[in-house]
Amino acid sequence: MKLLVFAGSTRQQSFNRRLARVAAGLGREAGAEVTLMELADFDIPLYNADLEARGTPADVLRLKETMDAHPAWIIASPEYNGSYTALLKNTIDWASSPVAGHPVWSNGDRPLAGKVVGMLSASNGRLGGLRSQSHLAPLLVNAHCWLAPKAYAVSGAASAFDDQGALVHAHDAAGVRAVVEQVLWAAGRLQG
Repeated sequence: MKLLVFAGSTRQQSFNRRLARVAAGLGREAGAEVTLMELADFDIPLYNADLEARGTPADVLRLKETMDAHPAWIIASPEYNGSYTALLKNTIDWASSPVAGHPVWSNGDRPLAGKVVGMLSASNGRLGGLRSQSHLAPLLVNAHCWLAPKAYAVSGAASAFDDQGALVHAHDAAGVRAVVEQVLWAAGRLQG
């Protein structure tokens, strides 16, 4: 199973980038072929239909190809002002936008429809970013993703990771593992 893992942050010391790395490692342990995607590696402007009309940026096409190649996804969503980040919204907006006349991307359903997606978040707050997940879930469902029932939020994130980036607490590792395993299980059933 091919698993795509990414965080809705490009900040160097992002808790959610650390969490994405943990999830990627757990996916590999579970036997998945994992791609840990860094959104900073894509030069994607703010979505604008006028800009899009002049031609879809090359990195948006590369983003679509990467997303499309993976039936299972894990998204680690930071929480900004009680919701997900503008970066994450912009990424999904571009990914879901059809490319007129393109043989693969002319349908706006692709590359999101049918993907099995698990949500994770990490925050210093006591809720661990759950509010970002509560806003992200309807967006993913609207894009016709299969949303895993299990999700996990790491609270007290400043002390949740050790110096090597591993989760300190066994309950956090177990919660993240449960999401990864459920996503892989469901994607395997839907691909079968």
